[in-house]
Amino acid sequence: MRLFILIWFGQLVSLLGSGLTRFALGIWVYQETGSVTLFSLISLFTMLPSILLAPLAGVFVDRWDRRWTMILSDSGAGLSTLAMGLLLLTGRLEIWHIYLAVGVSSAFSAFQLPAYVALTTLLVPKQHLGRASGMVQTADAISRLLSPIIAGVLIVTIQIQGVILIDFLTFVIAAIALLLVRFPKPKTTLEIHKGQGFLLSEAIYGWTYISTRRGLLGLLIFFTISNFFIGIVSVLFTPLVLAFTSATVLGSVFSLGGVGMLLGGLTMSTWGGFKYRIYSVLGFTLLNSLCILFGGLQPSVPIFFVTTFIYFFGVAIINSSDQAIWQSKVPLAIQGRVFAIRTMLAWASLPLAYLIAGTLADRIFETLLAVDGPLAGSLGQIIGVGKGHGIALLFVAIAILMILMVVGGYLYLPLRLLEAQLPDAIHDDVSLTKKQER
Repeated sequence: MRLFILIWFGQLVSLLGSGLTRFALGIWVYQETGSVTLFSLISLFTMLPSILLAPLAGVFVDRWDRRWTMILSDSGAGLSTLAMGLLLLTGRLEIWHIYLAVGVSSAFSAFQLPAYVALTTLLVPKQHLGRASGMVQTADAISRLLSPIIAGVLIVTIQIQGVILIDFLTFVIAAIALLLVRFPKPKTTLEIHKGQGFLLSEAIYGWTYISTRRGLLGLLIFFTISNFFIGIVSVLFTPLVLAFTSATVLGSVFSLGGVGMLLGGLTMSTWGGFKYRIYSVLGFTLLNSLCILFGGLQPSVPIFFVTTFIYFFGVAIINSSDQAIWQSKVPLAIQGRVFAIRTMLAWASLPLAYLIAGTLADRIFETLLAVDGPLAGSLGQIIGVGKGHGIALLFVAIAILMILMVVGGYLYLPLRLLEAQLPDAIHDDVSLTKKQER
């Protein structure tokens, strides 16, 4: 656990830096253009390269040294961030430069994420995987909590280019943390030879492992659908809040969400979750659906604060529980391939969500609840009319669909009984040799 904590700290620092840049650039693009569509494209380019490269990245993660994979990934992402900062400093930064830079960083993340998860499984005993996943969620929460506050101060004092430079330095710190430690080598198992051969066949084996286990396949489909809905909500949340208040209050809302996620992560870090973690996934997804529903029915600053706090508390529990399920059910030797395919398919719906979010908001739902819109006299009496209320109506529709999704997931027995029916796969894999690698 001590090695994991050191690596976790380096990744926490890196997350803080990335959060600063993400918040600052998001506000800058939206305020400069006023376009929800252009704003949502940042999210698209943040995800799409990582999704497309995931299958091949997973193969290389299983072939390569996972520590050096993370070091090179952090270094590549840091250099792309530095290039964006230099363009901004010289006054040459354009929106397409931002799309390109976040796209390059996303490509490196395709390698970094499965390597990080597999490395966690290597270092952490099986009984503590829930706690380790909770720590990862805690790091994400700290970033969400502190980044908006710090970014708001830094933008005024050192401007956006200074924020980007700090982000680059945090990547360096994460890489140094990985360089300073020596990692144990995993015990060689027969699983490492399964699916080996041509690059494509190795990539496909990750899908074969999932598709032949109905519970894991059901969990993957559940998150693919859920991510589509959450993708739309995440893109439109900033425009929704800015329709009712200022960017300063928006930062406070995000920070309170970070507090909720921090508490959720700390809860998982100390508790570890239920014996059957699937109940946490289903139960807290239902709770988060209700948060989206109330936020849409009564769009106001107090409601945003309350629902955002509860929502992100649930996100930490959901993600920690889901991660621990996969880590315990997939052999360590093939986790790179399996997790990469899982990431690609679970996130495959996000680009579509990001693409249609702006169109749904600008051209359909906002017009429905305009002051003289078609639904102003009916649903407008409940939700309200004017700027932002159409997005709120879209939130209501998404929440209802998510509630139906949770009910369907609970009724599907292979998913609900996943942990009881599918035996653990890592009890032998975590037996480590004493040989160390430098």
